[in-house]
Amino acid sequence: MLSYQHHFHAGNLADVQKHALLAWCLEYLTQKDKPLTYIETHAGRGRYDLASEHALKTGEAALGITRAEGWFPPTHPYRQRLNEVRASYGPAAYPGSPLIAALSLRDIDTMHLAELHPTEVQALRHAMNPWGPHIYARDGFDLALALTPPTPRRGLMLIDPSYEVKADYDAIPDRIRAIARKWNVGIIALWYPLLTSGAHGPMLAALTRDFPGALRSEARFPPVRDEHKMIGTGMFIINPPFGLEAEAARITSAFTSLANMPPST
Repeated sequence: MLSYQHHFHAGNLADVQKHALLAWCLEYLTQKDKPLTYIETHAGRGRYDLASEHALKTGEAALGITRAEGWFPPTHPYRQRLNEVRASYGPAAYPGSPLIAALSLRDIDTMHLAELHPTEVQALRHAMNPWGPHIYARDGFDLALALTPPTPRRGLMLIDPSYEVKADYDAIPDRIRAIARKWNVGIIALWYPLLTSGAHGPMLAALTRDFPGALRSEARFPPVRDEHKMIGTGMFIINPPFGLEAEAARITSAFTSLANMPPST
């Protein structure tokens, strides 16, 4: 099933949490003069236009990055990536995680991106052309198993499924367990939605049991529409870098301000 396209949701509050933590992790990793590998299993198109018909239709960016950008000081790596993308592509441009990674990594680092949707992978190749990462039109979990352990072994994997298929929640713990067995030193970061149905609950229980030392960071927010079933965003991070827990807590705390923030802010 390949109906999901992220340009309807780019810049929403889930992106804010996910991309801010990703940018922080990559900033931390690149402080050492050692090469690293970045792997992304569900890359999307890399760059988004928040003034597009798709983005304006849902209004999620207006409730997301437009309101939340002030949570991050100018020196924060997420804020820096936002500024760099806008300077190059215009004020309505928004970086997806592949572009955040490309702007964060160095020449000594290696990047692998998987995307199965034919329209999205074509857009991804265009957006990422200046950086020349390895791009694969194949299942991201299959690619993750094929690439691990990567060279260099030091690095980070972002797993950001669309969860279109409800069976994903059941399958993901086994998939991550297999990846972590092959790459026990890698930082493995899983994004997941918090849903009114609680569908994410058993998956998180299994992951917490298997990886008791992982960081589980969640932030809640009001549904963007009356019928919307997502009420928050979560990141489950295996082998979290030192200091990430404090940064995640700071971001989660910032989400609490939304209850008192007027819509026009």
